[in-house]
Amino acid sequence: MALSFPNVVPTDKASFSAKDLVIQNSYWIAGFTSGDGCFYVSIKKSASTVSGYAVEVRLRIAQHSRDIILMKSLITYLGCGRVEEESKASLVYFVVSRFEDIIGKVVPFFETYPILGIKALDYACFKQVAILMKDKAHLTKEGLDQIRTIKAEMKKLRQID
Repeated sequence: MALSFPNVVPTDKASFSAKDLVIQNSYWIAGFTSGDGCFYVSIKKSASTVSGYAVEVRLRIAQHSRDIILMKSLITYLGCGRVEEESKASLVYFVVSRFEDIIGKVVPFFETYPILGIKALDYACFKQVAILMKDKAHLTKEGLDQIRTIKAEMKKLRQID
């Protein structure tokens, strides 16, 4: 390196600790989620439900494992969620799947600090399903059919023409 860049002085990377990281802007989280987040709706067979199916809504944000401190700071900032690590792929996820947190924290957050861009369409579908679940519609055949239609719309919205 010294031959190619004789005027460059090497330096050590700055140390970084969790106390140095403080998210200061809710709109930043909305933008971060728009870029690296996923609003997910799952419908799975379930022997423990009357309808035979269980519906889950989940927010998930992925980052390289070196950003685990950032992902943990989202838990503190939003007051919910957990961090999941996938060591083989060097990934870390911020995940919110507890329904009370989705309806009580995630949806109100993104209503106040909206997602911009194409992911706003996924969020709108996600929110629709969460509201249906809050109203217990997922426990009926008609409600499940409505959720399946919304989920199919989410897949369609993600396709690029």
